[in-house]
Amino acid sequence: MDSVEVIGCEPVGKGKLRVKFSDGITCLLYRGEARTYRIQEHASLSYRQYEDLMKNTLGKRAKKRTMHLLEQMDRTERQLRDKLAAGEYPQGCIDDAIQYVKDFHYLNDERYAATYVQYHKDRMSRGQLKQKLLAKGVERDVAERAVENGCDGDETGQIMALLAKRHYDPENCEQKEFARIYQYVLRRGFRSNDILKCMKK
Repeated sequence: MDSVEVIGCEPVGKGKLRVKFSDGITCLLYRGEARTYRIQEHASLSYRQYEDLMKNTLGKRAKKRTMHLLEQMDRTERQLRDKLAAGEYPQGCIDDAIQYVKDFHYLNDERYAATYVQYHKDRMSRGQLKQKLLAKGVERDVAERAVENGCDGDETGQIMALLAKRHYDPENCEQKEFARIYQYVLRRGFRSNDILKCMKK
């Protein structure tokens, strides 16, 4: 590939342009960046210019953006990838930025999962914790290990607190009310046997 052609160039807001290249890559550039590389529709960039744009302009910006996102709060790899994709960074820039923060140990899904479990375990069931981590993009085995290591396994206290919140009275509870409260607790990720055991106490 000797050169890459600009096949599309459209304004996005006041200060950016959405640029489409002949190799299929689309990205957002600030107008100043576009001027630096003399980007306009049907213009061609040499391979060296194109590589410089991807690595030294977009690549560096993607890394800075990733660091800024992690400074705001701890995030999973998928959350970071989603944020960068929303900013229309090319896939190669996203991959490089993720690898960059991994190399400096700023990104670690196992650490994220362990911290999340420790912070939320008193308010969520084991099932809820696992589902929340999976929804955030944590791998299943990492989520399961974090929950297993971070929870003591006895959820009786949490279940009893939910029953008390619903004013559950085992002596005077009709079958319909019993089923409603049971489903309420079950939806929060607690195991059926544990719920029934607490409700029959």
